[in-house]
Amino acid sequence: MKTRAVAAMALTLLIPGAGHFFLGRRARALAFFAIVVFLFGLGLLIDGSIYTLREARGDLLTTLASIGSMGSGLLYFLGDKFGPKGNIRSEMFEYGRTFVLTAGVMNLLLMIDCWDIATRGKW
Repeated sequence: MKTRAVAAMALTLLIPGAGHFFLGRRARALAFFAIVVFLFGLGLLIDGSIYTLREARGDLLTTLASIGSMGSGLLYFLGDKFGPKGNIRSEMFEYGRTFVLTAGVMNLLLMIDCWDIATRGKW
């Protein structure tokens, strides 16, 4: 049972909603995928950027934000490599970064939800 939970969590970390799809929650998987991708894409679209460990340089809050952003999984790495770098002079820059961070943290919470569904709340 725990192997199934770990597999679902790993799938969710790679692709938002994939773990729920794996667990048979198809509608929920589609909704979560759409929400996380929308938040992430909107964040980059409105001049935001991705928090990265490169910019943290020992700053605790930036490090935590980077880890939270990494929670969006494959989106994070694709966005970091190919996405826009953001415009710090834009009045929407911080809002964009917040949307990207929110997408990552939500996906981390979805991983916990996958664990709960797979184990039926039995820790």
